[in-house]
Amino acid sequence: MSDQATVQSKDQILDEVRKYHENTQEARVFVPGVTEIWPSGAVLDASDRTALVESALAMRIAAGPSARRFESAFARKLKRRKAHLTNSGSSANLLALGALTSPLLEERRLRPGDEVITVAAGFPTTVNPIVQNGMVPVFIDVELGTYNTTVERVARAIGPKTRAIMIAHAMGNPYEVAEIAELATQHDLFLIEDNCDAVGSTYNGQLTGTFGDLTTVSFYPAHHLTMGEGGCVLTSNLSLARIVESLRDWGRDCWCEPGENNKCLKRYNYQMGTLPDGYDHKYIFSHVGYNLKATDIQAALGLSQLARLDDFCAARRRNWRQLREGLDGLPHLILPEATPGSDPSWFGFAITVDPDAPYSRAELVDHLESRKIGTRLLFAGNLTRHPAYIDAPHRVAEPLVNSDIITDQTFWIGVYPGLTEEMLDYVVSVFKEFTASRG
Repeated sequence: MSDQATVQSKDQILDEVRKYHENTQEARVFVPGVTEIWPSGAVLDASDRTALVESALAMRIAAGPSARRFESAFARKLKRRKAHLTNSGSSANLLALGALTSPLLEERRLRPGDEVITVAAGFPTTVNPIVQNGMVPVFIDVELGTYNTTVERVARAIGPKTRAIMIAHAMGNPYEVAEIAELATQHDLFLIEDNCDAVGSTYNGQLTGTFGDLTTVSFYPAHHLTMGEGGCVLTSNLSLARIVESLRDWGRDCWCEPGENNKCLKRYNYQMGTLPDGYDHKYIFSHVGYNLKATDIQAALGLSQLARLDDFCAARRRNWRQLREGLDGLPHLILPEATPGSDPSWFGFAITVDPDAPYSRAELVDHLESRKIGTRLLFAGNLTRHPAYIDAPHRVAEPLVNSDIITDQTFWIGVYPGLTEEMLDYVVSVFKEFTASRG
């Protein structure tokens, strides 16, 4: 088949894919109390389906051109010099923390027994890499309402063994990241921003993910962009970027893409470790690494989604405002607040039932779920109370009072772009119905 015929054939296939997408999208009529209102989910359109099929037609089944294009475009969007695509946000966190243990960092490298400050009320994969690398998580508390910690709490937790800070922006709401970054600089600490829930958020007019030494993002369907699975590590420090790439790509020293050779023009001129002089650089390993790359098909979906990121973020902000205005003033509910100086690209809408309320969180959540309104707890609540961490080495820097309240009293509902104004009006009405019935 000629090149022209091949192009025409592909165009015909993709046209049919678009038609298929439109034909399979039923008109969705919202029926209150019947239609499920999810707390999170992917928003996919014809361009996403077409991107997936087009990538499949290319038969590039490992990482390839789409992955490289996504890394470049995403780094520009988040104002970082380098981005490395991974197979999940959890892997991104593992790589970011692991990069700080590299021998290439010499005296600054993190070692087993070093302490890393983090929060107790969060998602476990922000903390797991600390434990998995033999270090000690130092748990601090958060504030109710913002669900973030403060610079004062971080400062009090710093001890003689503290070497890094690794904290997530809670529910898309930035923590005091400029002040914490300055504190890290003063104490010669690394800062990792877990930005998985906060893509598009700003603090003091600056994008989150641009304050720390490294930042991580997730592309799980619940997040701002999706690849189905996937994640990313970003940094403007080229030395750290090189370490992340090595760890992600089996730990090898070579930076050639699979299928490429001799980009350094001295493939057989290296002598490293105790290997013989001239050992093939493609098979020299400078780190104990992994294979945590994503596929080109995932990246193709990511590129399609990235084109709509601004619209997704605007919808999340709009949906959050509608809920905040609609629920304002209801008794016994602590509603979420943006951190002063921030403009969050919200992940969800967190609510804490006042401990003195005449009803429990369980009663309110059961009522919402019975009306088809999906809820989620605020992730793990107090991580130190989970079986995975009870016997793991850790230090609790202060009483985790609010983390315990979150464990017992907090949950969240959705603001993702798939929700409509009509759905959110219904959510507000169900809350009002419940609180009125409970005095």
